[in-house]
Amino acid sequence: MPEFTYDMLVIGSGPAGQRAAIQAAKLGKRVAMAERRGVVGGVCINTGTIPSKTLREAVLHLSGYRLRSLYGASYTVKQHITMEDLLFRTDHVVRHEIDVTLHQLMRNDVDLFNAHAQFVDPHTLRLIDLDKRGTRAMRHLSAATIVIAAGTEATRDEHIPFDGQRICSSDDVLQMQRLPHSLAVVGAGVIGLEYASLFAALGVRVTLIDKRQRLLSFIDAEIVDTLAHHLRENRVTLRLGEEVSGMEPFNDVSGDRVRIQLASGKQVVADAALYSIGRTGATSRLTLGAAGVETDDRGRISVNEHYQTNVPHIYAVGDVIGFPSLASTSMEQGRLAACHAFGVEATSVPALFPYGVYSIPEISMVGRTEEELTAEGVPYEVGKAHYREIARGQIIGDSIGLLKLIFHLQTHALLGVHIIGDGASELVHIGQAVLSLNAPIEYFVNTVFNYPTLAECYKTAAFDGINRLGGGVRQDAVATSSRT
Repeated sequence: MPEFTYDMLVIGSGPAGQRAAIQAAKLGKRVAMAERRGVVGGVCINTGTIPSKTLREAVLHLSGYRLRSLYGASYTVKQHITMEDLLFRTDHVVRHEIDVTLHQLMRNDVDLFNAHAQFVDPHTLRLIDLDKRGTRAMRHLSAATIVIAAGTEATRDEHIPFDGQRICSSDDVLQMQRLPHSLAVVGAGVIGLEYASLFAALGVRVTLIDKRQRLLSFIDAEIVDTLAHHLRENRVTLRLGEEVSGMEPFNDVSGDRVRIQLASGKQVVADAALYSIGRTGATSRLTLGAAGVETDDRGRISVNEHYQTNVPHIYAVGDVIGFPSLASTSMEQGRLAACHAFGVEATSVPALFPYGVYSIPEISMVGRTEEELTAEGVPYEVGKAHYREIARGQIIGDSIGLLKLIFHLQTHALLGVHIIGDGASELVHIGQAVLSLNAPIEYFVNTVFNYPTLAECYKTAAFDGINRLGGGVRQDAVATSSRT
């Protein structure tokens, strides 16, 4: 018998765990995966990324949001939209993604165990499962390498009376039985902003509350200001710099309501409240102490540049290690961890990871922000293109979209790309590719884009940036760009 049952044992079947398991299997290793849910995919597929983004597409379609600038604010595909209408599309996509994920694991010979995992020692896990009759089944598995990809769960304040309907967390939104007329969202992080803008697009009166003075500090300030302006245009009330001191359900002539008390003395009354103050690492049931793995006060695990915990053969990847907590970055972390565990060279460039915020309108970015460059004393200039200046922007009815390029003042090297508007998370990859080449902004001047497309924004923004310099296109940069 080998010393260990498996070469690698992965806890969690979300994007990070799935990619780690498949990468290890591709290297010829014997791999097992423990998933406590009855289905694979983790939060990403079942309650997070996939459902919320599919819900967003259903909202955009049924509400007629994208075409209101052409046909008027009253335009809608369906007048009385219900939660059932919105979730019909979501359920279909979730089922399909679960099947795709399961098939990938099966064809790569990853042994899947639907069970709760607990550490017995640094190399051994106890798997506890409940069968259909409620009988507890238990087994022990050992592995040379263990990857913790347990993900996160919505942070819940014990003083908040959650009921999943009037007062809910982000994990409960998909279980709401009716669409509220008014909604208070506590917490203006990525998840809170996405849901706030989504419900506002449906005509729900939204109040967004956050104790920070600024939305999304990691996003370029001009882009965030554009989003804030658009939210206000959609009747969203922003209560920034405000802290919640209490929340309670009550009944009045309008029916079931929620009253939220703010520390400043104000109060917010709404039909429902979404409490979204962040995520907590789903590590409390893993008995990490038995393995010697350390966590912070929110259950998150610290790792080094190779995603190793303080116990070298135990890795942690995905949302459980904290920012940026994106499905895309989690997948890459899983791949890199598996490669490092088995001595396979693999590289990645975190500085070029794109970020996407699926609010309405959509936001995406890659590279540096103006605030970062200013703090570091890097001389730069910007070039902008508004969707309304581009034929494609007029065709699709997006008059608020903006693409912004940041480039070095002397070398003209592209430093950052920031976009708000329809298709931002797709459009950003053009800029990501040019950033990876370390090419000058003149690259876009020499490039011919299909017409009419939103990609033309890159050329327009490049010309705008060059015109700001007053010296015209640099011929040496053009030559460099063409060689690149």
